[in-house]
Amino acid sequence: MATIELLKQNLPIEPDLQSFIGLVLTTVKQLGGNPFAAARAMLGIVEDLRAAGAATGYPLPAHVWLEGQDLVLTWGENGRGLVSRLKAPPGAEEAQRLQQQLQQSTELADPAVLLRRNLEMGRYLDETRRRTEQQLHEMQRALEQRQEELWASIRQAETDPLTGLLNRRAFDDRIEQAFRRTLRQKNESLSLVFLDLDFFKQINDEFGHPFGDAYLNKMAHAMRDVIRADVDLVFRVGGDEFAMLIFADASTACSRSMQVLAAMDNKVSVGITSIASRMRGVDLATFIRRADEALYAAKRAGRGRVVVDECSRSDGCDSYCLAANDQ
Repeated sequence: MATIELLKQNLPIEPDLQSFIGLVLTTVKQLGGNPFAAARAMLGIVEDLRAAGAATGYPLPAHVWLEGQDLVLTWGENGRGLVSRLKAPPGAEEAQRLQQQLQQSTELADPAVLLRRNLEMGRYLDETRRRTEQQLHEMQRALEQRQEELWASIRQAETDPLTGLLNRRAFDDRIEQAFRRTLRQKNESLSLVFLDLDFFKQINDEFGHPFGDAYLNKMAHAMRDVIRADVDLVFRVGGDEFAMLIFADASTACSRSMQVLAAMDNKVSVGITSIASRMRGVDLATFIRRADEALYAAKRAGRGRVVVDECSRSDGCDSYCLAANDQ
């Protein structure tokens, strides 16, 4: 005999649960099953129903099935229990008649029971909403905390511990982003500035490492003082090697570099190159090489000066190949 669903009922309140138990036991009796054995089986099943949320305001769906000779209950997603094993399966007409009878029984409702059911279900839904909102709030807080920890970890990995400037790892990442962005824009310039402290090893050897560390921090402050904090970027890319990414033309970058030079008593060599969004045929490696060559030109020319590479000077910056004594 095929499986037949005899009854489906939600169990949000205690009267619904008690009514459901009574209908199940009545069904066992009408089908010729053992009511005492069924009552014992229902004791364990009712505990499971309550654990699953029956009579708590939650509209727990429960089903009564006839599976051959077995009368079976199922509830929720995975709940299942055997109520009674019949001596013989009922005929199709008897099963259909019982199915209609049970359906009619559940359709009869006391107005007071309906009111209580609605109140209990409303309370359950309100509690569920508040609990869900609290869980979402806690999840959001946990996510924000995790994001803060992640950003802190990233900042730590990209920060030079002595000066607080961005480090070489950050430089490699930021310069590629800035270079590609500049070429995409309609009207924007980007200048790359390389800076080396002149004779830093001698200063370190003569005055000691604490003085050398303070000297490096003085350089970091001098660079920070000349950039726009929310726009331009400053880096310590090596022991006594620094860099600036300035979103402006070579003339502006040179002016700011001269301020750093003055703050450091003209003991810094500086090389500058620049690109504009209108330029084509320049790749990132060439851009970096030009700034590096300008830096070494400054060193060869006697140190303590700013040199702008030829390509950038040809863009209206001819006067910006300056030594400290040229000011």
